[in-house]
Amino acid sequence: MLNQIMDFIPKIPISEWAKKVTDAMTDHLSFLFDPINKHFGNFMEWISEDVLLSIPPILFIFIIAILAFFISGKKYGLASFTIFGLWLIYNQGLWEELMSTITLVIIASLLSILIGVPIGILMSKSKVVNTIMTPILDFMQTMPAFVYLIPAVAFFGIGMVPGVFASLIFATPPTVRLTNLGIREVSKELVEAADAFGSTGMQKLFKVELPMAKTTIMAGINQTVMLALSMVVIASMIGAPGLGREVLSALQRAQVGPGFVAGLGIVILAIIIDRITQKMNRKIN
Repeated sequence: MLNQIMDFIPKIPISEWAKKVTDAMTDHLSFLFDPINKHFGNFMEWISEDVLLSIPPILFIFIIAILAFFISGKKYGLASFTIFGLWLIYNQGLWEELMSTITLVIIASLLSILIGVPIGILMSKSKVVNTIMTPILDFMQTMPAFVYLIPAVAFFGIGMVPGVFASLIFATPPTVRLTNLGIREVSKELVEAADAFGSTGMQKLFKVELPMAKTTIMAGINQTVMLALSMVVIASMIGAPGLGREVLSALQRAQVGPGFVAGLGIVILAIIIDRITQKMNRKIN
């Protein structure tokens, strides 16, 4: 009986609606997407090829190792692992792919942070914004990462730009949520004291709330960077260069060795980035 009732209910054409919206956006907003794809793509290629690859690998490894050494409190563990890990990637002939991956992760993470922190601040200040953004963030976090590739390709074609677009959507929610949480957890007594001294809203935000919430915000940034890195392999399916492309190529050819080496390179990079961002959080505190 229930099945018969369900059969009388017409199918909601969600798929057709999504296609029409995407087609309309690509048709009417191509004047916006095309310049972004061209100029932003050229900018990313310039960073990867003309900036990062112009640095001698030994010098690059040395700079990152020195950075890791001082951030970790002048301890040799992280610096030693950084030297060995980056040298191993270079030794395996994956240096160019590593630079492309770093470019993708840096750009996607910076954009996610620049977008996520202000939205998180707005959510902490406005119940309306918080109510609107919460289901959107739920949607962004629960949607399978592969689904983001569809609009990315529709809007920007293939290459590094759609990879950054997909990574941006996938990696932004942690920064938004933890910025919102961090500001909301600031002691009410401190906020009231700032009000009592006549602080403006901006003064209260930048001198009280953000400094007190920096630990939570940095935890969100750490998660955002790691999520951006996790999109590397997925983004390679739409033409994004880097270590992920090597993993995908090895998978398509059933080559265990090259796939393991490229995957190991991603793991090494993930550990280095994770440890450095965690140490930065502790150092800030």
